[in-house]
Amino acid sequence: MAETSFLPDEDFRLEATRSRFSNVLKKHAELSERLSSCRDSDKSVFERLQKEFDTARASQSQEIHLDGEEWNDGLLATIRERVHMEADRKSMAGDTTISSGTYIQEKITYKVGNKVICCLEGARIGIQYETFFAGEPCELYHIVLESKSFLQKMTVLEHTVPFFIPIRDAENELLSSNAMKFIDRVGELLQAYVDRREQVRLIKELYGNQIGELYHSLPFNMVEFVLDDYECKVTVTLRYEDLICVLPTRIRVLAWPRKNSTSPVSMNRRGNGVVGSHPSPARLSYAEEALRSMSLPEAFAEIVLNLPQALQQLYQQRSTS
Repeated sequence: MAETSFLPDEDFRLEATRSRFSNVLKKHAELSERLSSCRDSDKSVFERLQKEFDTARASQSQEIHLDGEEWNDGLLATIRERVHMEADRKSMAGDTTISSGTYIQEKITYKVGNKVICCLEGARIGIQYETFFAGEPCELYHIVLESKSFLQKMTVLEHTVPFFIPIRDAENELLSSNAMKFIDRVGELLQAYVDRREQVRLIKELYGNQIGELYHSLPFNMVEFVLDDYECKVTVTLRYEDLICVLPTRIRVLAWPRKNSTSPVSMNRRGNGVVGSHPSPARLSYAEEALRSMSLPEAFAEIVLNLPQALQQLYQQRSTS
């Protein structure tokens, strides 16, 4: 009976592979532990800030709703002045030379669109961002701004914004020169992220049985999926040029005929006398246009509805060319 044996170099390669695989598993376990720790830390920060915001809103004397031009640099400067005056007043509260009749400011919070702006303890300004999808509320996010004095620039002290949202880039670019624009920009980034994420979640929920594979980046600015329930394999690739985009800016939808398929697009390329061993994919322009102008769930429904007819038209075009 033949006996199986390994040559020394083959045995060495096998051991090296085992060692590398073991290291990969070890690193995976370490990373999982670190991510779990980060999630716990993020959760505690969120709970602490949310409690602080709830306390600030509960102790307010009024909440002012602002629209359009009412939200401006002048108002933000007034808010900054108020938090520093309140901090100074509290620091002098134990000074007996201060009259007991010293004016105490009323506590005001401001509601601007999806933002709630609060004056927090310690000369800090808190911004709470509300996010929505299809009219329904989603997560809350927070940013706390601080400055050592009214004349010094503000910095982001802490926040609950996901790490893959470029808040530090926005801070470096805008906060010192235009704090109002920075606050608005963060709100746009968060709402766009939630919008893209929820669109993907919805197609998985509604059409999961028709999707063979689906991949996406953490901020959902790169999305790829496959429609695998058809004679052709349809690949969809979406790219969002800017993180405030809710519709893709670069789109590619291709129909790939399966091996030994009688699909309308399963004709080998014979142009210029070259016969390809693999059928060439067909670009589905109607699907790309739908994705360019509709939300992802709406575009998905449009693509599926018109796919048989589109494939038939491709067959007619190729059969006459």
